Amino acid sequence: MNTNPELSSAVGIQGKKKKDHTLLRSILFLLPTWIILLVFFVGPILLTFYFAFTNLSLTGAQAKSLEFIGFQNFISMFQDPNFRISMVNTILFLLLSAVIGQQVLGFILAVLMKEKNKSFRRIIGIIVIAGWVTPEIVVAFCWVAFLSDNGTLNMILSYVGLKPVSWLFTFPMISVVIANIWHGTAFSMLVFQAALDDVPKSVEEAAVIDGASRFQVLSKIVLPMVKGSIVTNMILVTLQTLGVFTLIFAMTGGGPGTATQTLPIFMYNQAFVNYQLGYGTAISLILLLIGIASSLIYMKYLKVKI
Repeated sequence: MNTNPELSSAVGIQGKKKKDHTLLRSILFLLPTWIILLVFFVGPILLTFYFAFTNLSLTGAQAKSLEFIGFQNFISMFQDPNFRISMVNTILFLLLSAVIGQQVLGFILAVLMKEKNKSFRRIIGIIVIAGWVTPEIVVAFCWVAFLSDNGTLNMILSYVGLKPVSWLFTFPMISVVIANIWHGTAFSMLVFQAALDDVPKSVEEAAVIDGASRFQVLSKIVLPMVKGSIVTNMILVTLQTLGVFTLIFAMTGGGPGTATQTLPIFMYNQAFVNYQLGYGTAISLILLLIGIASSLIYMKYLKVKI
């Protein structure tokens, strides 16, 4: 069978032009999105990395003469005892509030609601989600009203003959941890509910027929099948908890003393109270590294690829 070389060449050129035209249209269609990402996402990240290595300040001579100072902000940071206290408080708040609190409580709620009827799930879901959709500042004021010296909890204690406790002063870290668990557990519950609903009932029923207990079904079958959702939720909750500022600041201000001063509070004090923006930006990079390291640890030890 003979083919016309000129015709084949023309068809090839026409196909190439059509492909190039389609590519150009795709690029032009996505161009506004790329511009927005560059301006509002990539640009600020690059500026953050740059400012972390400068003496950027809001007041004084440094505000007029921006200079590159290398790792001086990080050296000063690791020599500052307040930074070490804030780091310990951040890790403690993260473990108690996110990794243990929201994860475990959210999973327990999801398991308890799995086999319940729709009306029961809807009522409990609305109650739990109400805390999640409430603004952080409102949640903080609610818990201050509940835990303050003349608050609801102390009124209940006085009714049963117990002495009132200054919860926000005596147990400040526990107070903010409980408040954050109450505020964020609903998200974990929703994630785990969706994951548990996807577990085939036939697999669980087969395990029960083979003699497995309910705990064995949960630990040996259900948990491995929802492991991906567990890791994803842990990463999201961890990143959200690392950025908690309003709740702690409104409840305790980072105090008493430095008892609840986490890295976001410490960063705020350095950047906007002491006006050392370069130093504050360097602290934000440490927060970013903690988030990245936590995510990698979750994926490594739970052996999940996302």
